Amino acid sequence: MSPPATPGTEGNEPARQRRRYDGTLRQQRAAETRERIIAAGSALVHGLPVWDWQGLTFRAVAEEAGVGVRTVYRHFPTERDLRNVIMRRLEEEAGITYDGLGLDDLAEITARSFASLSSFAVPRWSAPDPDEPSLAAQDQRRRDALVQAIAPHTVGWSEVQRQMAAAILDVLWNVPSYERLMTKWDFDGAQAAKAITWAMDVLAEAVRDGRGPDDHSPPGRRAASDEEP
Repeated sequence: MSPPATPGTEGNEPARQRRRYDGTLRQQRAAETRERIIAAGSALVHGLPVWDWQGLTFRAVAEEAGVGVRTVYRHFPTERDLRNVIMRRLEEEAGITYDGLGLDDLAEITARSFASLSSFAVPRWSAPDPDEPSLAAQDQRRRDALVQAIAPHTVGWSEVQRQMAAAILDVLWNVPSYERLMTKWDFDGAQAAKAITWAMDVLAEAVRDGRGPDDHSPPGRRAASDEEP
């Protein structure tokens, strides 16, 4: 008769393998559920008639995802956590990132941002700044990214000058500016985006040349004067 298996012997291998398999399967299912919840949140936002996230609740997302409210809560401790992740997903879907943003990236990312608007049901975007923390945090991340983008090119500038340059880039990037070009100037989306990205390129070139808000010299004048003895 064979002796009974003891801990550390081959007799326990099937059980260990089952435990590893069960653990892996649980992790996979949890990841799939989390993805379903995020996708459901993204779908809800795309269908909003106005840019107001107050209806983006645990219950609404749970119903859209086909899971229980407690399941959503297990993956996201608060509704703000859920909304933050959904905002990140929307940025990913649009091909937008603020990480490591540089002056050379502004026109392309802005164009992507405007192009993504057609995927939302919101008919008009021009509205007061939202109080929703996730939307406000996203806005702050963009402004911080713009300041960081111009920082390497504005070493000799004052803080106010940097803020001015970043602020104008932010105004150009803002959706109401894009909307105004279409509603008041009868541009289509491509024309509005082209006009804004052109203006951003002009401003970016001025920043690279060291021409700040207090420098009214025309392009090329500074370089010419620098060469004079």
